[in-house]
Order: sequence, then C-alpha cells, then structure tokens
Amino acid sequence: MADILPFHQKRIRTPDREPGPLWRVVLGRSLRAAREERGSRLVDIAERAGISPQYLSEIERGRKEPSSEMIAAVTGALGVDLVDLLADIASDVRRRRGAGPAVGRRPTGPVLMAA
Repeated sequence: MADILPFHQKRIRTPDREPGPLWRVVLGRSLRAAREERGSRLVDIAERAGISPQYLSEIERGRKEPSSEMIAAVTGALGVDLVDLLADIASDVRRRRGAGPAVGRRPTGPVLMAA
C-alpha cells in the first residue's frame, strides 16, 4: 500500500488589524438603529415591508443577508433613503476599521508596486 502523505497547507500572511465586520452585520445594525430612532416596532416595519417579524429580526441581528429587493422593502417601510443608509454603513465600517482609504478610493501618497 502507498503511504499517506500529510497535506501541508501554505501559510497565508494575515494583516495586523482585525478583519472588517461582515456586511450583513453592519446592515442589520444600521436598520435596527433606524427603526429604534423612529420609535417603530419590529412587527410594524415587518408588516409594511411584507416580511415576517422573525426574518426582519434575523436581518437586524446580522444572521441573514437579505437580497437587494428585501433591503429596498425594509428601507421603504422605515422611510429611510437607501443612499443615506449606505453612507451610514460606510461611516460605521470606516470608524470600526480605523484609518485607511475607503474602498474604491485611490491612496493619496506614493504607491509602491510589488515586483
């Protein structure tokens, strides 16, 4: 019989800082904050959005990643502008991540190319 050789995985370097939060977690946190800021009950917003209160609760807790249609329904039920929600989410991610360029923005200093 042939010997079984161990499979050695190549070690991947990880950045020094913590990975950013998951999109669904930050989205849920923002939706919950918007709902609470308006003094709305979860069941009322869920009904207006056409989804179950359980599903909305899972979205707010970051356990479900809703489709774009679902996000539009919930923001519509909340009376929140989607652009404002996305701006809040971007600010939250930047604040938690610390200093660094925003996604899609070019760094302002010299760029070093790896050879």
